[in-house]
Amino acid sequence: MKKLTYSIVTSLFVLQFMLPSALAEKPTNKPAPKVEATKYQIPSSVKNITKENTYPNPTQDLPKLQPSELSQELIDSSKEKIENPDLIRMLNESSVNSTPFAIGYRAIVYLGKWPLNYVSSETASNWEYQKINTNYYDNRGGQKPYQFHYVQEAQKLVKGGLTAKVPHAEDVKKMMLLKAMKKTNLPLSFETVVGAGTKNNQVYNIPPKRLGYLYAFAPAVNEKGTVTYGEVYLMLKGNKKMILVKNVTSQGIGAWIPVQDHVSFGFAASEKPR
Repeated sequence: MKKLTYSIVTSLFVLQFMLPSALAEKPTNKPAPKVEATKYQIPSSVKNITKENTYPNPTQDLPKLQPSELSQELIDSSKEKIENPDLIRMLNESSVNSTPFAIGYRAIVYLGKWPLNYVSSETASNWEYQKINTNYYDNRGGQKPYQFHYVQEAQKLVKGGLTAKVPHAEDVKKMMLLKAMKKTNLPLSFETVVGAGTKNNQVYNIPPKRLGYLYAFAPAVNEKGTVTYGEVYLMLKGNKKMILVKNVTSQGIGAWIPVQDHVSFGFAASEKPR
């Protein structure tokens, strides 16, 4: 629960404001330019292992929460765009009791310093973000090609994260994840697991007198942009309710976000050990 600071000029009536903190989704105070979700071109070397993965990754589902009538009124009143899911949820679960005789009534409630919004400037993919497995076979004594395929030898946890320390990091990660998912239409998550024993049926041929190496990589998206912070106040003046944002600052930020249940493969045949 955020610390509340009350400054009441005239206390003629009762103010009730409940502020539980929770998770939510992104509405905005002004219509943003429409960004179409274009599916990134996935190389043929990258395979979807959702069905084969022996570790069932939870679906990264961030539901779109509709703002309440009060929340929308407050969001629209702000000069700064508000899209922080946690702040929206707080407003959605709040109530303000008003009266038609609130002449002369004024109250200011300090809601805390929040990351207000995130603006994406660049989203790029790295299909070989982290090596997670190597399958190997020695066919130097063979007289014909040897066929083998990918088998994950050990369970592998792949983590992403922010590239710098920022206040309210979890709030920032949620906003960046939402933007990256919308831009790429890829199943993104800051953590994903490839389970031991996971297989793929793609066959790779090792020629005679060669060593075969099949490398597996976890892909990820590199998201970059700017996060805006501000001190948020709820202002009540008579029957009017509005959001004021003061001391606004912006900061550049980046993040690596793994692509869930996808593996990128690289095959090599060599006469000598690597």
